[in-house]
Amino acid sequence: MNNLHLRGSTWHLKRRVPKRYAEVESRAVIWESLSTDSRSVALGKAERVWAGYISGWEAMLAGHSEDAQVRFRAARDLADMRGFAFLSAATVAERPLQEVLARVEAMRAPDGWPDPVIASGVLGGANEPTLRLSDLVEHAETLSVQDNRFKSAEQMRLWRNPRVRAVRNLIAALGGDRPVVEIGPVEARQHRRWWQSRIADEGQSSQTANKDFHYISGMLARFYEDIDHADPPRPYMGVSIRDRHAKVQRKDEVPVAYITDRWFAPGAFDGLNDEARDILLIALETGCRQSEIHDLPASAFQLDADVPHLCVRNEAAHDPDARREIKNRHSERDVPLVGVALAAAQRHPAGFPRYRNKRSYSAIVNKYLKTHDLVPEGVTVGGLRHTWESRLKAAGLHTDDRGELMGHSVKALRGREHYGDEMDLERRQALAASIAFTVPDHLA
Repeated sequence: MNNLHLRGSTWHLKRRVPKRYAEVESRAVIWESLSTDSRSVALGKAERVWAGYISGWEAMLAGHSEDAQVRFRAARDLADMRGFAFLSAATVAERPLQEVLARVEAMRAPDGWPDPVIASGVLGGANEPTLRLSDLVEHAETLSVQDNRFKSAEQMRLWRNPRVRAVRNLIAALGGDRPVVEIGPVEARQHRRWWQSRIADEGQSSQTANKDFHYISGMLARFYEDIDHADPPRPYMGVSIRDRHAKVQRKDEVPVAYITDRWFAPGAFDGLNDEARDILLIALETGCRQSEIHDLPASAFQLDADVPHLCVRNEAAHDPDARREIKNRHSERDVPLVGVALAAAQRHPAGFPRYRNKRSYSAIVNKYLKTHDLVPEGVTVGGLRHTWESRLKAAGLHTDDRGELMGHSVKALRGREHYGDEMDLERRQALAASIAFTVPDHLA
């Protein structure tokens, strides 16, 4: 490393200051003692020392930003780099005199003169960000770009809407918009009381209220994480509404007899478009969620493979309409196609464009099934996934195997770590085929 120089018996770092930092660093060249006579030790220390300089200069640059949040975050960084917790100016003034003097001394730049940007960090001169509740969702969306990178435009709409609704409800509960930093436990409890009144007066669901609290809490956590708050407020901790009278909601299974006697009857789906019918048939023999089928791109249909299957994956793309995010990481799997599912997929080798990235499928199919007496009262197409697992269970499959086939967390099912290889595609095919229905001629 050409930046290491030996002076006497001590190694030093010598590096030229990049032009980018000229406005915050008066020196053209940095000389820094590495306090060691070992070249190998000096090599390791030099990288850390230089990284520290870069971090400090970046924080200094950020301190000149016109963005209040950027300046606030920079102030926290600068205080931390000098060994101090960031405190407001009023709090600093109440600290012991020795600490205040140490903070004053620490605000000096390398040239010995006080630096106002450093002072904003060690003396608490930076103001808290003034983001308002009405801008919180947009801000949270910006901070969540990495997490949401696989979401399609439709999935982003479904991500955004409940958060917009939660903020709108909070503003209504508080009687108006206000800065995010003013949302504390008192405001959170006021939000809860507002919801309790709606539940009592309008019959609203406690589950809906708790979702509101969850979304607000998550966005606040993102906000404070972004500004590197040392002790972020958690105003919604413990805030929820429990309703001991609420009914447990679950999707009832589609009875197997309805499938074999009614669905497989000739003409049963004559009034349903072929894409909707075949999505239904694939769900019937795979246990897939409906969206896991109709949102798949053409590349996910591996029909010419030794084991024909669907690839359920996150899909990345520059075009938001070509992206796709699956429910969770456990849902990523290869799904073998057997029986009526294979026949249905072969009729649509490029997938289902009519329903891709749309949310109209369930309503259309459920209306058809109900109108044509193809399901019992209260049963929906979503119950097919439960039917499939019950068929696997009746065939004697172990909980772990059922979990892997359905895209569940085996670790959660076991209550401990999951070791060993994942189930291969041939094994998945054999298990799915073991419970497959005989394919009616008219659906082959």
